[in-house]
Amino acid sequence: MRGFIASSIGVACAAALSLPLALSSGVGAATTPSAARALTAGAISGSTQSLPLSVLPRDRGLRAPGEQGLTQRDVHPFSLVGVVWDDPAAALEGRVQVRTRATGTARWSGWQELETHNGDHAPDPGTAEHDSGRLRGSTAPLWVGASDGVEVRVRPQAAPAHQAAAPAANSAAQASLPKGLRLELVDPGDEPPPGGAPAEGPRTGALTAESAAASAVNADLAPLGADVIPALGKKETESELIEARGGEADAKVSPYIGPRPRIVTRKGWGADETLRERTFVYTTKVKAAFVHHSATGNNYTCSQAPSLIRGIYRYHVKSLGWRDIGYNFLVDKCGNIYEGRAGGVAKPVKGAHTLGFNTNSMGVAVLGTFGTSKPSAAAVKGLARLAAWKLGLYGVNPSGKTYLTSAGGNLYRKGKSVRLNVISGHRDGYATECPGRLLYNKLGTARSTSASLQGR
Repeated sequence: MRGFIASSIGVACAAALSLPLALSSGVGAATTPSAARALTAGAISGSTQSLPLSVLPRDRGLRAPGEQGLTQRDVHPFSLVGVVWDDPAAALEGRVQVRTRATGTARWSGWQELETHNGDHAPDPGTAEHDSGRLRGSTAPLWVGASDGVEVRVRPQAAPAHQAAAPAANSAAQASLPKGLRLELVDPGDEPPPGGAPAEGPRTGALTAESAAASAVNADLAPLGADVIPALGKKETESELIEARGGEADAKVSPYIGPRPRIVTRKGWGADETLRERTFVYTTKVKAAFVHHSATGNNYTCSQAPSLIRGIYRYHVKSLGWRDIGYNFLVDKCGNIYEGRAGGVAKPVKGAHTLGFNTNSMGVAVLGTFGTSKPSAAAVKGLARLAAWKLGLYGVNPSGKTYLTSAGGNLYRKGKSVRLNVISGHRDGYATECPGRLLYNKLGTARSTSASLQGR
């Protein structure tokens, strides 16, 4: 654990890059499913189909003026779907609905809603990630399972009364939609090979330079190439933290920290490390945890969670233009915890989860949609266990308050110091429904459970 809050990983990167050259010849992401299937054995495949939307015919008046979309069509297999547009600052004022056909069947789903993000999940203004010129506006992605047919419609909100009375009412309604609407169909690729690392330690021969670097930043917690960072009991976790803080001098003081939970690494869920930017970006510390829902729906099994995460990762990077997946951690409905943005689970990795408040915070996404559906007790407990450990590394009380400085957003001006709960919902930092009303209502339980796990 020594050095867990280091802001530089130069040594780790150097060690990873010193692996034999034969190990660093990683295979890039495939652009089509057929190319993905042609990758070498054991590689993680994946693809993104990007289909431009167009104005749909009125169809006997059943469609709204200016409605855009795609009519039913056959496509390459995919499991995750979203809609993006050119300007990340433009709001999509309307409804986005999709229906899909399960692979190899004639069975079409009903219409399903995609949640519009409208800028609430994004890198902070003024950062290199925000100013890269690659960012796009987007809906939340929706997990639909293995599918090979799709139909989509984007319905603008009704024009205001003063516009509706004007001669160009239809064009005004059409103009309310952002420019460059595209449907993104994501194939998350193959599952990682089963079995995990052997008992005597992982085989590093399967690692590329990128995957070795992503694993090396967790070297204090698990062997290089490990699929899982194992759980530790409370006493062992406290001992590690005391050692990291200077050893015997503080041994008489029992730190407030929860037992380290089991965390599935990026290698464990099958991250294609060639997708993300190679460097890691850190903030100074972790003072708060923002809780999100992924808004991908609840129609997944826990065995599908790694595929879902790979889909979100690819959507964030390839479709939205981010440097990596936006969340620092993800939790599934069974309470399993997954490493998110690369850089080290114990380190203050800067994410892209809460616009204006990505500095000195971490973002945790519970996989699912919780506006009208309750999160599982296991998911809430997993969230609490993660917060008890990670916040404990930085001496933070999960049931307390903290101050963060806004980088700019729709609730707080840039530079404003904002008092927040240490465990806050996304909506506390930005005007959004995230993390859904029913998950937001469980944050009090998460705070008290997390504090109790720390021994407070």
